Amino acid sequence: MASLRELLESTKSQIREVTTAEADELRRAPGAVTLDVREPDEYEQGALPRAVHIARGTLETSIEMKVPDKTTPLVVYCAGGTRSAFAAKTLHELGYSDVVSVIGGFNRWKDEDREWVTPATLNAEQRNRYKRHLLLPEVGETGQQELLQAKVLLLGAGGLGSPAALYLAAAGVGTLGIIDMDVVDASNLQRQILHNMDRIGDRKVDSAKKTLTLLNPDVNVVTHDVRLGADNVMDILSGYDIVVDGTDNFPTRFLVNDASVKLGIPVVHGSIFRFEGMVTVFDPKSGPTYRDMVPEPPPAELAPSCAEAGVLGVLPGIVGSIQAIETIKLILGLGDPLVGRLMAYDSLEQTFREFKVRVDPSNEITWANRDRIVVAELDGMCAPLPLQAPPT
Repeated sequence: MASLRELLESTKSQIREVTTAEADELRRAPGAVTLDVREPDEYEQGALPRAVHIARGTLETSIEMKVPDKTTPLVVYCAGGTRSAFAAKTLHELGYSDVVSVIGGFNRWKDEDREWVTPATLNAEQRNRYKRHLLLPEVGETGQQELLQAKVLLLGAGGLGSPAALYLAAAGVGTLGIIDMDVVDASNLQRQILHNMDRIGDRKVDSAKKTLTLLNPDVNVVTHDVRLGADNVMDILSGYDIVVDGTDNFPTRFLVNDASVKLGIPVVHGSIFRFEGMVTVFDPKSGPTYRDMVPEPPPAELAPSCAEAGVLGVLPGIVGSIQAIETIKLILGLGDPLVGRLMAYDSLEQTFREFKVRVDPSNEITWANRDRIVVAELDGMCAPLPLQAPPT
């Protein structure tokens, strides 16, 4: 019968081991996954940045859920290099083709003063609440922590803001700001599912906070019971990572566009009309913005609101939910967001169509010109706002 030392030597002869310096380079390669196979208490005390944690005892039953692609480069480490060696051999046997074990493990990594972090961990209640997220390798505990740390501002607690807020809160987005200066009205309840009959006459932001806090106490709901204007838009938006735009008027959309471009904050835009809706993402740092799509507001008579033209009550539920998905994708860096793409939905035809949104070379309200942007409100039928010359 082989001793542990003999078994370890045999195992190491069948795997590839790398130094901490090599591991540091390999873990940064596109698509590579750093795998920590220590026990939970060891992991909680410190780990490599963005490491996926699977304790050695559950490796065989958990790895395919966390890393389904068996061609993924895996950099495996433990405390000293023993458990990671056995783990690397097991991973090879399971069909993973690109696996290395780190010589000296986390102890040597720390001794060499390499980058490491103290992972934020979920408590037992959170692990149960977000269990379905944790099963997704694209999310996992790291992604859930990113959601909990994210700050999202919703413009409006109405038709679009309601489903977006509910799903973002349920997903565990840690801070949700809601700006709305209206009160709950009986005519809202056909589509604004944040509210109910008992809340008629209440401030919408207060009603929204009650609903979202009951849904998920992890979420900090910040209420802004004010009119969004040039005097406060910069201060309000600057406290958030992403803006979800559910406004229904052009002056506010232009105001938000100019502030978000100046601050470099993505806007997940949605709009609805009768039986149709559309969603896109405006990222001032990497794609077109609202002014590229709509250079100037149309005459008021050509832009009736839902209050004037009506809207199918279910429609904002669909559009707002897509806004929530796009927001989560931006937070987690997942998939292909709707940057430069406009998704149009027709509920009568039950069809989705996609249109390209391109940068308008004549638009001067850009991230590159951010220091010269003057954030002001539109008056009447104003053309795009001018840039202010930089101070000399």
